[in-house]
Amino acid sequence: MAFEIQPRQSLIVYTYSLKQTRQLKRYGTVMYVSKKMRYVVLYVNRDQVASLTDQLSHLRFVKRVVASHRPEINETFNGVAEEVATPGAKDDDQ
Repeated sequence: MAFEIQPRQSLIVYTYSLKQTRQLKRYGTVMYVSKKMRYVVLYVNRDQVASLTDQLSHLRFVKRVVASHRPEINETFNGVAEEVATPGAKDDDQ
């Protein structure tokens, strides 16, 4: 029996108070809670990001919800690795 891996994305949920952070467990997986900055990192399925952002922003204890931009970033660094590998390579035609 093979399970298909769901693409996930993180939502950063800024709250007024951390008392209600347990309620966020029903929306996704709570990965981190910052007591000092009062935010929660919540992992959700990528296809539900828009609807959950709307639902979470309507909760009374939520200040704002920010979606992570990591899925939009290109993580292929082939061109950069070649340039870094030869930092002192210059033409010696002088």
